[in-house]
Amino acid sequence: MPDQPRAAQPQLFTWEFAADPYPAYAWLREHAPVHRTTLPSGVDAWLVTRYADARQALADARLSKNPAHHSEQAHRSGRVGIPGERQADLMTHLLNIDPPDHTRLRRLVSKAFTPRRVAEFEPRVREITDRLIDSFAGRGEADLIHEFAFPLPIYAICDLLGVPAEDQDDLRDWAGMMIRHTGGKRGGVGRAVKQIRGYLADLIHRKRADLGDDLISGLIRASDHGEHLSEKEAAAMAFILLFAGFETTINLIGNGMYALLRNPDQRALLQESLGRGESALLETGVEELLRYDGPVELATWRFATAPLAIGGVDVPVGDPVLVVLAAADRDPARFSAENTLDLARSDNPHLGFGHGIHYCIGAPLARLEGQRAIGSLLTRLPDVRLAADPEALRWRGGLIMRGLRDLPVSFTPR
Repeated sequence: MPDQPRAAQPQLFTWEFAADPYPAYAWLREHAPVHRTTLPSGVDAWLVTRYADARQALADARLSKNPAHHSEQAHRSGRVGIPGERQADLMTHLLNIDPPDHTRLRRLVSKAFTPRRVAEFEPRVREITDRLIDSFAGRGEADLIHEFAFPLPIYAICDLLGVPAEDQDDLRDWAGMMIRHTGGKRGGVGRAVKQIRGYLADLIHRKRADLGDDLISGLIRASDHGEHLSEKEAAAMAFILLFAGFETTINLIGNGMYALLRNPDQRALLQESLGRGESALLETGVEELLRYDGPVELATWRFATAPLAIGGVDVPVGDPVLVVLAAADRDPARFSAENTLDLARSDNPHLGFGHGIHYCIGAPLARLEGQRAIGSLLTRLPDVRLAADPEALRWRGGLIMRGLRDLPVSFTPR
């Protein structure tokens, strides 16, 4: 039997790709699992797409998180485009540093961002969730992104950080400017970052004189053997907790609800379980939604500090490496029925929150918000249904995050 012709390499980073990247990632896993490509910014980087290689790369100490390790050749050619290289005052946070600084900062931040603090926050998350659903439940229609998935995490993280209620709408506006950016000039994003940076610096300064029970006060108090977070470090950590804490949750809720609306059998099983007052399927279900169509498509930047091989491919010193979490989490070598949504999946070591020392410190909060949001929507709006042609839905095309711009639904008014 003659050999079958090899399928053509798919185009990456197009609008069509953003709408459904999984066929392209399947091609890469099979034909070019560690693939060098030119990103839309003009930077050349390696994409790692298989699960085993992804886990190795995420935990490899030779892959630095510090943009300073990007190759000098890229700088000389003008093909920089690495986030953080021009905003060092905001980038001293857990996603962009290595040990020993990372070890020190994570230890200090962990003292403030404890699982107990997150668990105690559950009633507030439930209250925000119910208030948002109340605002549109009587209409019979809503956009679950703009009216629910976006405001829920921004209000929640503001409360957790200790942002006064009268300032939260400003933070919501600035955060909206950041996620609405889709390309071209970044002026709006730059202004939003500047506003948030200035606000957080001022808030931290004020809280030093009047500490409370909030997370920013906890960051200020955090110490270990006489070490404290500097004001710059505290502001950078508050910024990344704010930004990462809301954009990922927007996409978790939006992508998750979209997946459930497109898989009515799984949605029915979950609603039946919720109707019996059970939580186990909701908990495993959120983990499966993180695997199936998670909010973070690619892990944040890494840079080779020494020659290394990933999946048998040599990566030169200085080269950027991007681990494709979305591809790894649908690798058939690790997950059975990888393209099937199975809310009861028990063997599910997904990489949605990363792996290794940079595993997401906010994972407990994201899980809490995802479970409360999706559980409440399906319980209070039991006949919720998609109110648009799936082909007409727009996706935010970005390098790291992937999520819907809007998610129109209809339901019986309540």
